[in-house]
Formats: sequence, C-alpha cells, structure tokens
Amino acid sequence: DVDGIDFNQAKTPATNWMDDKNSEERVRKTKIVCTIGPSSWDRDSLYALADAGMNVARLNMSHGDHAQHLKVIKLLKELNATKTSESKIGILLDTKGPEVRSGDISAPVELLPGMPFTFTIDRSSPIKDANVTTVNYDGFIDDVNVGDILLVDGGMMSLRIDSKTDKSVACEVLEGGIMKSRRHLNIRGSTANLPSITEKDWEDLQFGVDNDVDFFALSFVHNADVIRQVKEFLKKNDARIAVLPKIESVNAVDNLEEILEISDGAMVARGDLGSELPVEEVPAIQSEIIYRCNQQGKPVIVATHMMESMIEHPCPTRAEIADITMAVREGTDAVMLSGETANGKYPTKAVEVMARTAARVPWELAPGPETQLNIPSRKLMRSKMSTQSLTGASNDAEKYQQVLSISETFAYNATCMANYQDVPLLVFSRSGFMPALLSHYRPKSLIYAFTNSEAVERRLTLYRGVVPLAMDLKGDREASISHALQVLKEKGEVKEGSYVCVVSSGHNAIWRDAATHGISFRLVE
Repeated sequence: DVDGIDFNQAKTPATNWMDDKNSEERVRKTKIVCTIGPSSWDRDSLYALADAGMNVARLNMSHGDHAQHLKVIKLLKELNATKTSESKIGILLDTKGPEVRSGDISAPVELLPGMPFTFTIDRSSPIKDANVTTVNYDGFIDDVNVGDILLVDGGMMSLRIDSKTDKSVACEVLEGGIMKSRRHLNIRGSTANLPSITEKDWEDLQFGVDNDVDFFALSFVHNADVIRQVKEFLKKNDARIAVLPKIESVNAVDNLEEILEISDGAMVARGDLGSELPVEEVPAIQSEIIYRCNQQGKPVIVATHMMESMIEHPCPTRAEIADITMAVREGTDAVMLSGETANGKYPTKAVEVMARTAARVPWELAPGPETQLNIPSRKLMRSKMSTQSLTGASNDAEKYQQVLSISETFAYNATCMANYQDVPLLVFSRSGFMPALLSHYRPKSLIYAFTNSEAVERRLTLYRGVVPLAMDLKGDREASISHALQVLKEKGEVKEGSYVCVVSSGHNAIWRDAATHGISFRLVE
C-alpha cells in the first residue's frame, strides 16, 4: 500500500553528514545502561537518570545486598508505573561471578619496583609480614607459573612471579603502587580455573527471577555450558529473562562463537578483558564482538571506562567522547556507565553527555549488518536467538525456521523502504519478535513498537532504535493504527503531514488468523 507516495521524489541520504543542517535534531538510537549505586539509588536520582536518558538500570551484585537492590527495583517499578516519556526502564542484574582477590592487610603497603612481595593460600594464621598477603582461592598456586605477570586491580600494579611452593608465590614488583586489602588479581593471558557461577550467583539469579528483572549479565563466562545451565534454571522457574554473557576473559574470547550462538546478547566488559589480554588488543576484540552480535541480531553492550573521568570531574575527556562515538559507529546497541552513575559526583550529567554524544553520531556512519538474502544456505540462527528470550522457543523447529526466513526477508525490505522514504517504522507486537528483527537491520529512523505486554516493553529497551510503547491491542487493526499515530503525534514524535511505515507482522499475527505480512505508508493527519 503505497498510495500517495512518489518514490521518484523520495528523500535520499545526505552524501556528506557534516553538511546535514538537521544534525542537531538527530535522534538517539543507541541505548544507555546505568549502574545504580549510592550516588543514584534514591528516588530523585533514579528519576533524574531516567529523564536524562537512562534506558536500562544495572544492579551490580558485587556490591550491596538483596535488601538494598530490592529497594531499587521497587523504585524502578514505581517509576515505570508513572513514566510518561518514550518507554519503560529495563532492569539488568549483573552477577558478581568468581573472583581471585588478595586478603586483608592491617595497613596499606607501598610497593616499589624491584621489591619482593609474596601471596599465600595459607590462611590458618594472621600474616605479620607487611610484604605478604593471602589469596582467597586455593587453586591459585596451580593456575600460575614462574614468569607469569600478576596484575593487581586490572593492571594498576604488576608483579612478575619468580618462584612458587605448595603454599605461596614469590613475586618481584614491576610497576608499583599502594597495596590495600581485597585487591582483584589477574594473570595476564590466562584465566583462573574457577567455576563460572558461584553459590552466591545462584542466589542472586533466584533473586532476579523472584523480582522479575529483564536481563542477566553473567560474569566470567568461559564457555557455552554456563549459559545452558542458566537457561535450564530459567526454564524450571518459567522465567523469560535474556541471558547476556560478559566477554571478559581469555577463555571467553577463545570460545566466543559457541557462547554467542546460545546467548541472547553480550556485554563487552573491557576492564577485566584488558587485564587478561594486552590492552592494545581490546579495541579489536570489541569490534569483533559487536560485529558478530550485529550479524546474529543480538543486542550488545559496550561497558567499562566509557566516561571514567566523570566520576570526579564534571567534564569528560575528549578521548572518552571519541570512545563512545566509535562504539556507536561500530553498531553497539547500548553503551554503559559504571562508577560514573553508581558512585560518581555527576551521575545525571554523565548520562546527559553520553546521550548527546550518542545522538550526534550520524546513522550514515553506523551501517547495518551485511545481508545475504540471496544465499539460501545462510544461517538463520541470528533471529531465532535474538528474539527467543522474548517469544520463547518454538516446538516446531522446521516451521519456526520457515517463519524466520519469511520474516527476515520482510523486515529487511521494510527497512529498505523506510530508509528510502526517510520515515520511521511503526509495528504492533505481543511478543517483541518483529521489533527486535527490525532493529537487527538498523533502519535510519526509529522503530515505534506498540505492545500490550509490559515485560516485552521493558525487554525491548535494550534494542537499538526501538521505542517500546504500551497499547491495548484488543481493537481492530485500523483503529489501532489511528490511535498509535495519534499517540506519536501528541508526543511530538511525528508531525502532521508526515508519513510512517506501518509494518504488519505475520508471525504471531494480532488481527488475522493466517500468518500474513504487510507494509503500508500512512499519512499522519
């Protein structure tokens, strides 16, 4: 249905984005994840973050207890119940995961280059030597070798292992600093043989299920087995929560393909990733993870040190702004703030700056994934996995694959038509399937996804370019389209006299018994 549209007069993308006079009006399609902590966990601060541009709130289970996190969840649900802007706020629970840490010391010790320092697994008696501390992991001795470089707090200090016994590891300080209690320890180029999910993690995951969070970010995932364990746990609890592994170890990078195949997305956790691997390799690994997630239609988050300076200062460095810009250009679905919003001095301003920066990146510099619609043998796993946490698995795999093939072709062509006309997309969905699929093809304009499910509305908050909105879908198709256009007009999202590309998905069809697809252009009146 293209009546009234003259494709010969269609708008074409600006050939030079720097000449685009409407650059200041660009909309932000990249989502923002904010870590909630002492600087932001009260009601006023949470509401301020939401107004500044927060799309997903991250609960870091490495800090705080369940009682404190429950207070935050209740405030977020209160916010969602009263929020009148574009969409709800999703909730992401980030597990602590296994960690190798040093023990308690009576007072901070200054380590100078060339000094000896020893780590021991013998915790039977108090340590009296200032140059010795314990380690919380008994397998530490077996995991390290003479000549390995031991990093403290992600590389803030480094030591070379010179010798080891059954109980201790003797080191020489290479790059010094102040040694304090319970410091995070890594071996460069190696991963500790710890279980990926600890007893505390299982308790935290159950807490997340009980309180209806939307996403799990799993720390220190080594292979696909842990994803399978968590998904089996969710199945037993009848919970549809997206599982996003944090790629932050050598093993995770080595097993990236199998991990992404079974996951619902991923997080590029650059802090620990830069501890276990040379820091100069992190940008290339980030690009690879983003690319693979984009190709498979799975949301990806770039995290850690994005605006670290704003923990203490009101203005970010130019390099941090460039870092955000590059992540957006590479195609990330979301960028994340950690200490900036958890315990920083300027949490709201950090979100505002990140939102403006992400919005300023031209869509022309963030192309969609490669398409291979003309290759019959191509894999269709991307769509199946990207939407499975929203729709649930299909009992008929062959029929599901056929639906995917048709739906992918349909979503791709809908995106091309909307891009050609430079108009936003409008889609109605009970499951989130088609909005997620449209997001995969990275349309130029926004995707307005109306749904009658609050859970789907929250889980779409992580998909790039998707603006989820609530609507009762009991009315007929024409009435629903008219109402949706009126809502968008009242919100200032569309203007009278403009066009919108309406996508009617045949997958899990709302208004027809048969699985039919349709694309129409509607005039906003």
